[in-house]
Amino acid sequence: MFFVAAALVAVHTVMDAFLAPEPGTHWNDHLLAGSVSLAILAIAVLSYPRLPDGGRAASSLVLGGLMLEGAALAVADAVEGGPRGDDWTGFLLAPAGVVTCALGLRLLWRSRRRGGHLFLRRTLLLVFAALTIYWAVAPTAVALMATHRPREATTALDLGRPSIPVKVRTRDGLDLHGRYVSSRNGAAVIVYPGSVSRSRQARMLVQHGYGVLMLDMRGYAASEGDPNMFGWGAARDIDAGVAFLRERADVHSGRIGGLGFSVGGELMIEAAAGNRALRAVVADGAGERSVRESVIRGAAGWFSLPAYAVQTLAVTVLSGDPPPASLVDLAPRIAPRPLMLIGAGHDNGGEDLQPHYYAAAQQPKSYWKIPEAGHTGGFEARPREYARRVIAFFDEGLGEDAG
Repeated sequence: MFFVAAALVAVHTVMDAFLAPEPGTHWNDHLLAGSVSLAILAIAVLSYPRLPDGGRAASSLVLGGLMLEGAALAVADAVEGGPRGDDWTGFLLAPAGVVTCALGLRLLWRSRRRGGHLFLRRTLLLVFAALTIYWAVAPTAVALMATHRPREATTALDLGRPSIPVKVRTRDGLDLHGRYVSSRNGAAVIVYPGSVSRSRQARMLVQHGYGVLMLDMRGYAASEGDPNMFGWGAARDIDAGVAFLRERADVHSGRIGGLGFSVGGELMIEAAAGNRALRAVVADGAGERSVRESVIRGAAGWFSLPAYAVQTLAVTVLSGDPPPASLVDLAPRIAPRPLMLIGAGHDNGGEDLQPHYYAAAQQPKSYWKIPEAGHTGGFEARPREYARRVIAFFDEGLGEDAG
C-alpha cells in the first residue's frame, strides 16, 4: 500500500514538474523541485521495509497527509479555472491519501507497547512527534502550498475611471497581465498585487489624478509563471511595470511610485532597492518571507527558527529560487528616495519585524502602525486618514519638484 501511494505521488510529481508546467515555464525550470522530490520518495521507499512499525507509521502518516494536501490544491485549482494538467493526477491523491493515513494509524496502533515505563515513553513520543510536526512537517506543507497555490480566476476591476488592459514582459520572459488608468497629474503608481481586494486603494489614487497600474503577480490570475506565496523572484514583475510606465507619455520622468500590500509590500522594498526609477514606495503589511528575516528576532525566536529554516529550504527546492536578501539589508538602499511602512496592530505574517526595517532604513522614511487594524486592513480601519497620509506621501515624493 505504501509503495502504491509513493508511485502515485511520483507520477503526480513528474506531471507537475515536467509534463504540465505552469504557462510561461518549462520543464527545466522545475528540474530541482522534481529531482529532489523524486529522490526523497525513492529514499522513503527503499528505507520503508527496514523500519520498525513506528517508523512505518510515521512515514505513512506524513506521506498520506501531504497527499491529501496535494489533492486539496488540485480540487481548489479545478474549481477556479476547470481541471487541467496535473489536477487530474492530483485527484487520485485523495483516496490514496486517506488509505495511506489509515495504514499509518493501523501501524501506530500495532506498534504500541503495554509494559515498561509506559507513561514516560508515550510522553516522550508525543513530544517528539509534536516537535517533528512543528519543525519539519508543517513547514514543508506550508512550502507546498506557497509554491502550488491555486490560480485565481480573473475578475473585473472598478477603478473609478476607464482602464485599459495591459500586458508587460519580465526580463525572465514571463507575460504579466493587468489594467492601467492613465495619469492626469503626470505621476503614476504601481498597485501590487493588483487584485480586486485592492480596488478601493487604487480608486483613492485615481481620484487624486494618479495613473494606476494594477499588475497581477506571476502565477496569479492571467499572469504567466509559477506562483510563490512569498514572492521570491517577483521583484522582476515590478521592474516590468516600471518599464511600462516609463514609456507612457502621460507619466513624466521621475514620477513613478509603488504601493504594495503584504508580500507586495516586501517586493516593493526589494524592487526599490535595486530600481532607481521607483521614486517613492509604500509598503503596507510587509512582514517575513524567509529565515533571513526570522533571525532578526534573536533569542525570542530561537524556538521557531528550525521551522523557518526548513520552510525556507523547502520553498527553495520547490520554487528553484534562492531566498531573497533580508528586508533589513534592502531597506537602507532605497534612500534618498522616501519609504513609508504601514503596519497593523494585530500583527500577522511577521509585521512585528517592521520596526527593524524602519530602523535600518535611511531618511526620508516614515512608519505608521494602526492599532485596531488587521493585516493590510489599514484602509478599512481608517479610510480618511489612510488616504490623507498616503496621498500626501506620494504628492511629496512624486511631485514635479521631486522628479
